Amino acid sequence: MKKSFLLLIIPWFLYGYTMPQLFSALKLHAQTKLDEAGVHQAKIAKSMVSAKLYPTINLVGKYDNYSTPSSMLPLAPNALVGLVQHNETQPFSYNIYRGGINISMPIFIKSLYTLADKARVMQSSARAKKRIDLLQNEAVIVSSNANLIYLKALKKALLTKADSLQRTRKVIRLGVSNGRLAGSNLYSINDSLNQIKIALNNINIQKQQILSKIDALTGIWLNEPVSMKLDGMFKSNEFDSLAPLEKTIQAQRLEVKAQKETLYPSVIAHGSYMYQYGAAYNTKQGVYNRYGDVGLIVNIPLLSMSDYMGIKKAKVKLLISQDRLDVSRSELRAKAKMLKSSLPLLKQSLTLDKNNIKNKEELLKIARVSYLNGRMPVIDFLKYEDSVVAAKAALYQTKTKIVETVMQLAVIYANNIEEIIK
Repeated sequence: MKKSFLLLIIPWFLYGYTMPQLFSALKLHAQTKLDEAGVHQAKIAKSMVSAKLYPTINLVGKYDNYSTPSSMLPLAPNALVGLVQHNETQPFSYNIYRGGINISMPIFIKSLYTLADKARVMQSSARAKKRIDLLQNEAVIVSSNANLIYLKALKKALLTKADSLQRTRKVIRLGVSNGRLAGSNLYSINDSLNQIKIALNNINIQKQQILSKIDALTGIWLNEPVSMKLDGMFKSNEFDSLAPLEKTIQAQRLEVKAQKETLYPSVIAHGSYMYQYGAAYNTKQGVYNRYGDVGLIVNIPLLSMSDYMGIKKAKVKLLISQDRLDVSRSELRAKAKMLKSSLPLLKQSLTLDKNNIKNKEELLKIARVSYLNGRMPVIDFLKYEDSVVAAKAALYQTKTKIVETVMQLAVIYANNIEEIIK
């Protein structure tokens, strides 16, 4: 289901960077590289499991010393009798040197195939996590930039108010000097101007905190907000942000299966080919020979308590993850419902805030005339100045909330934020 909102266009001029540049910088930064390393690690884990299905070949060198003459290779009884009767060199020695190749290969180990499937799923889970983490960080960048725009607009409104108060102060100072106005009026104006300075300083502090957050994700320190257009396009589908956890649960099911399969019979092929040397015990002459063998080993587990405990442990981990998934899905469902229902209200608030600003500005004009004509005390006049700034702040804050709401929905549904933000 598609929901399209042309929510707002923020008409700030471009200051050096664009949103696509920030997104590109994010993809090259340490946080994203860390997620990429996780994907690479999962790929290696998959390769390690698959490697266990390949033959193992080892070069072997061995030296044995025996207390009694020992056979260098098996001999048939008839062949041994003939050597004894003719007092020929016999392949028995106290010291035997061996060198050659050992080979082993799994023919059937059912759990290895299941573990290979699990490794593939975990690799998919790592990719999903990388994508969701990237979307979350992109959402943080967009929301932070929206707050920078809000602070810039609020600062502009405060400076406009300060300029208005400066003009009013000139009139008041003249009135005080000729005795028409009380000196307290000047103190009230000066206090309002000082409050504006405090507010501007707080804005600068908040701006530095936001810039630091963007810098931590992109390595870029902005001087001004980045120009951006929010189309508000997002797709309400399944909660794809839960994909990493869902993949993990799928892998844990395979883990339970693999643990059970450790109780299955296994078949392993083995073979060796050895060159051997030793001094015959009866003639002291050197004996060289070659000896090879090949065979199969069938292993049938009858009792293995560690395997039984492994099955129980894997089942518990699976149950915990399933419960965590159910809780997360319920929380996201409630959050998505709240966010989607708030969007039309926020859009309506934009219109109301704009109308409110017009009304407050008109009232301020009337109040200024009344004050200058002596029909309104300065304290009441300053309230009208404050109400205009408050109305503008409400408008800018509503715009920021719209951006933040759409970003949260985009992350929940794992939409492409780069298609939403232009």
